[in-house]
Amino acid sequence: MAKVGILGTGTWGTALGTLLSTNGHNVRMWSPVPGEIENLDKKRVHPNLPGTQIPRNIVFSSDIQSVISSAEVVVFAVPSVFMRPTAEQAVHFIENSQTVVTVVKGIESGTLFTMSEILEDVFIPERKRPAIVALSGPTHAEEVAVCLPTAIVAASGNPIAAEQVRNIFSTNYFKVYVNGDTRGCELCGALKNIIALACGISSGLGYGDNAKAAIMVRGLAEITALGTRMGCTEQTFAGLAGIGDLIVTATSEHSRNNRAGRLLGQGIAPADVLSKVGMVVEGINALPAAMQLMEKFGMELPIIRAVNAVVNRGAHPRDVIQSIMQDPRKLERS
Repeated sequence: MAKVGILGTGTWGTALGTLLSTNGHNVRMWSPVPGEIENLDKKRVHPNLPGTQIPRNIVFSSDIQSVISSAEVVVFAVPSVFMRPTAEQAVHFIENSQTVVTVVKGIESGTLFTMSEILEDVFIPERKRPAIVALSGPTHAEEVAVCLPTAIVAASGNPIAAEQVRNIFSTNYFKVYVNGDTRGCELCGALKNIIALACGISSGLGYGDNAKAAIMVRGLAEITALGTRMGCTEQTFAGLAGIGDLIVTATSEHSRNNRAGRLLGQGIAPADVLSKVGMVVEGINALPAAMQLMEKFGMELPIIRAVNAVVNRGAHPRDVIQSIMQDPRKLERS
């Protein structure tokens, strides 16, 4: 039995906490919002995970020190925009003997760091060097919470830590594979959300499966081209963290990014879309960093650029789709 502290009580953190507790581990969960902690502790139901009963032996707390200090494994499960401030709170209590897991998908604007790189950036100046593992893949919280079969990747440059995480998280319905390409897995997890937005926009415009398939395939090509330019392993993009996560995010009824994209395609303003979805839409959060990466590496990524034009430049979705269709490139591998 392992002692696990989870920072973040959103749907994904709660689904993983439920999985780990059911698997016999000792789980404590933290949120900075006392009312949220009180509600989860009392009702044992997450408002965005209907039908899921949170195990009674999960301890909820708004004291980050108590959650971290009691853990062998510390899981970061906060929205990407809160990753750095949460890490800055946590660093004072993290020990080198612990394993830190990030299940957050995003890229930080400005620094262009992945989530594990943010952790390193915060930890290393404080002389904290815990093993860091990124968990990523096609994993809707709504399905994991009700024990539906799922596969995910534990990515780390530390194979011992990756194996530790694989052992702790594995169940008869949650299969964990190991991958050494941490940056590639994290890049997939962030950028596939943008492609899922594009698929949703296409659906919102009334386009069919042909368009969605084209967007997914060409979108994956964009992510792969950028990732390999950044030194990632090409095979990563054809695996669970790449095409697997893209498929589930671009097609599922559970996908916030797909849902947000459909609303954008229907002409609803981005600010109103966020209000209607009611939860974090990580594809929108990832756009500034994606545009900066495109510029930094001198690449043209038409689908990512088109989504940014709709979300941040006020472009009409139908116009940007037409611009993609008129792109002069004719070689599929270009």
